[in-house]
Amino acid sequence: MVSVNDFRTGLTIEVDGGIWQVMEFQHVKPGKGAAFVRSKLRNLRTGAVQEKTFRAGEKVNKARIDNRKMQYLYANGDQHVFMDTNTYDQIELPEAQIEYELKFLKENMEVSIMMYESETLGVELPNSVELTVTETEPGIKGDTASGGTKPATVETGLVVQVPFFVNQGDVLVVNTSDGSYVSRA
Repeated sequence: MVSVNDFRTGLTIEVDGGIWQVMEFQHVKPGKGAAFVRSKLRNLRTGAVQEKTFRAGEKVNKARIDNRKMQYLYANGDQHVFMDTNTYDQIELPEAQIEYELKFLKENMEVSIMMYESETLGVELPNSVELTVTETEPGIKGDTASGGTKPATVETGLVVQVPFFVNQGDVLVVNTSDGSYVSRA
């Protein structure tokens, strides 16, 4: 059990039969009435985001999530195969479960797989990944003065807004939380 007063970003809890990860939280002490904790939770099974309010001091069950280092191998139809780097065990995840993460996954990339008891919840990506630009319009000399952006398609099919100086074949660092351009690698 964990008190809602001890919430922190990334904490996983069990509430209403679901496994939730705390995305944001705020302790509120109104001038009148009891204190409470307002939180934003993400369901690890469905990906749904929900706001929930708890009374201060309320206790919830902490969910024990194991992160296993695995390597993304390949796609087999709508199933995606991952291999444990220590035991060489392989698991398959359906495309629907990791739809967002597929925008950043390359073959042979190492990721963490979130496991709850024997259930696979999903893929935890690193904060940023390096992806190669496969298609973009060439930059025109003099366009950089406005500091604008143009769309670029990377090797996974993701379209990223990039500065005009980025060309086809460049390797980019892309933020996995929102799919934005960070820098050239």
